[in-house]
Amino acid sequence: MTVAAEGKHARRPGRSSRPLQRLKNSYDQHWYAWAMCIPVVLVLGAVVAYPLAQGVYLTFTDATSQNVGRTIGVNSIPDTFFWVGLKNYTEILTGSNNQFWPHFTWTVIWTIACVTLTYAIGLGLAIVLNRDLRGRGPYRMLLILPWAVPTFVTIFAWRLILADDGVVNQFLTTLGMSGPSWLSDPMAQKVAAIGVNIWCGVPFMMVSMLGGLQSIPKEIYEAAQMDGATPWQRFVHVTLPGLRPVSSTVILLGVIWTFNQFNVIFLLFGGNSDSVQILVTYAYRLFFGQQPQDYARSATVGIICLSLLVVFTSVYRRWLKRNDQGVLA
Repeated sequence: MTVAAEGKHARRPGRSSRPLQRLKNSYDQHWYAWAMCIPVVLVLGAVVAYPLAQGVYLTFTDATSQNVGRTIGVNSIPDTFFWVGLKNYTEILTGSNNQFWPHFTWTVIWTIACVTLTYAIGLGLAIVLNRDLRGRGPYRMLLILPWAVPTFVTIFAWRLILADDGVVNQFLTTLGMSGPSWLSDPMAQKVAAIGVNIWCGVPFMMVSMLGGLQSIPKEIYEAAQMDGATPWQRFVHVTLPGLRPVSSTVILLGVIWTFNQFNVIFLLFGGNSDSVQILVTYAYRLFFGQQPQDYARSATVGIICLSLLVVFTSVYRRWLKRNDQGVLA
């Protein structure tokens, strides 16, 4: 028994050293890959890791533009902000200001609506363009144009289109309808924001879905057709399962991008329209839209956004993994 115990204890150092040994073996075999990754890691550390760590630190302080140290000429003003613990998180989530939850609710609605409609429209266009159509190339080029044009150019164009005397309201007037103030009415602003974001996002979804459709073997469709499957049955039982890897990726990316879609909201409406602000534009307004600039609360909203996306991504990946295991079983 003593010998067995000694043998058991003797194997423990080997087990604990396995990850280090694997790392060493990997470096010995692929040192060139490690050398090529080092510059990227250093750049990401400087551009992403350090600002993120600084932002997390600021959430536990009362830092504003008035008490953060700065250098003016030869004079250096030290920091005078203090550590406040979780006070910022408490005030943001439960404080009397009551600004976080309305913005959070609209952000969730905005994200779900945009991703759902963008995915559905992109999938529909991809199915159409995947067929043997005459002039399919020009159609693809025209549908990709909204993605190719810089986002700020697209949004400024939509500002002109959605103005009170813009093309949309002029068209509605010819139909005997009174067009709303798309850029100032709260409800119309939300409809306009979703529409413009869909316009910008559909090309990416369409191209991704088209690539996924072209990777599905045609023999499967032919076999299903010979078995008497209707077009809807082929779509449900062949197309959607075949697009599952692509769909899961683009939906996750769509949620992350839409949740943080600063450009559409800010460039279309500016920072003064409170009802249409999502969480990222709300954080921007806390930082730049008031005096003194509230660094701590702005960073707190940003870290909360990051935490929400990390939780969603973890749950989403586990759900996909569980479903994949169920399909394989």
